[in-house]
Amino acid sequence: MMLKNKNDILLNKMKVIPFKNNENLCVVGPVSLPITQGDFQTTFQWYTWLNIDKKYATKEQILQAIVNEDLASKQQSSVLIYGDFENADDAIIRMHSICHTGDIFGSKRCDCGYQLHESMKMIVDHGCGAIFYLANHEGRGIGLFSKSLAYILQEEGYDTVEANNALGFADDTRNYEEAISILEALRSKPVKLITNNPLKLRALKEHGLLAHEHIPLWGGLTETNRHYLETKVRKSGHITEKQLIV
Repeated sequence: MMLKNKNDILLNKMKVIPFKNNENLCVVGPVSLPITQGDFQTTFQWYTWLNIDKKYATKEQILQAIVNEDLASKQQSSVLIYGDFENADDAIIRMHSICHTGDIFGSKRCDCGYQLHESMKMIVDHGCGAIFYLANHEGRGIGLFSKSLAYILQEEGYDTVEANNALGFADDTRNYEEAISILEALRSKPVKLITNNPLKLRALKEHGLLAHEHIPLWGGLTETNRHYLETKVRKSGHITEKQLIV
């Protein structure tokens, strides 16, 4: 069988988005992605994106450059879309920070795995939405290695905020600008955000992308993550019930 030229296949699945002075974002997709988690089964449309130097000005140049970019040693983020995300009047999203220990290993030191999987179900039940899976947000932005050091401190009595601060980091160093640029490229209408975090709400509100309500997501409580969840509310200002964003 004669294979089609790779450019004929790939270029229509790529979109280059201006980002910063010397950087573009190249988003690729959709790719049909069947998902099974226990009894939950669905198919999302998967996108991923790459932050790339503006010297690679065309899609063809980007395809040529990725061979030498060592992408396997870097992190790329994803978007999982369900329904008519571009056009639907009512869509819900989750900006989910990668949690290697919770999302992959099923750790109960946090509620991240629960929030990720519950958000997927909520979006499918709603009929339209997206999960933004943010790969450079591990440990609230400090990275996996630093997170392991923070966990060691937590085992000696530090809470999550105290551990990050003791390592020289702010409580939360995450940035949502890339994800918001991708959101704007995929949809122009406001969205409802699945979150308890006021910083995420503020980021979307500043870009005019936030609907008037958010959707709280609490659950997955265990004795091993109770202190972690209490610290989120007490020190990081996480919202404990549904309320209007003012």
